[in-house]
Amino acid sequence: MSELPGLLNQKIVIFAGHYGSGKTNLAINYALALRKHIKEQVLLCDVDIVNPYFRTKDSEEILRAHGIRLISTLWANSNLDIPAIPPETAAAFASAGAFSVFDVGGDDSGAAALGQFSDRIRETGYEMLLVVNRHRFLTGTPEELMVYLREIEAASKLCFTGLVNNSNLGTESSAEDFMKSIPFIEKVSRLSGLPVRYHCIREDLVNEQVRGIKNLFPVRIFNKPNWKLQEDDYGESSV
Repeated sequence: MSELPGLLNQKIVIFAGHYGSGKTNLAINYALALRKHIKEQVLLCDVDIVNPYFRTKDSEEILRAHGIRLISTLWANSNLDIPAIPPETAAAFASAGAFSVFDVGGDDSGAAALGQFSDRIRETGYEMLLVVNRHRFLTGTPEELMVYLREIEAASKLCFTGLVNNSNLGTESSAEDFMKSIPFIEKVSRLSGLPVRYHCIREDLVNEQVRGIKNLFPVRIFNKPNWKLQEDDYGESSV
């Protein structure tokens, strides 16, 4: 069962990262864990407007079953790429008690769309986390990541507040790979001045060595199209 290593204080949490960083899977895990630990409403807002392979829309049923409202474009999971955010996104700011999780697209068009709400996001209070997978093309060095980070900040009109180490090799990942990623994310942290909020690892890879890592966030992988949660994975009914 995925556990949240520490709730972030802000009502809005934004996950942004390059294609293949795993930010969508992470946003789903975070929303589910957040819902488990709080009694307020949780919204998951899909700002992946470029229509990548894996969408939050794929997990709509499991999110609904756990009381999480998904806000996505009408054209999600279609072959249409419509560069627009649904008007329902305003719901993220409408309720003082609601917690909102944003999944922002892997290029600056998604960030620019999010920038439409930058004033309201700042007024509400937010965390914007850069999801880092050191094994992905164009973000394989700390210096490349810094260029990407600044591009997203400029497009979104928002500043990153932290980093998430989500370095993995998909099904080939190992606990050893995870441990080797830590010096990399620490260098990114030094260059950017941003703290590492979470170290993510596939939950079945957690061992005694891994458990000693601060801010560890074991995550469940939601594969497309064949994924399934076991009963009581999040303390609620399975799907």
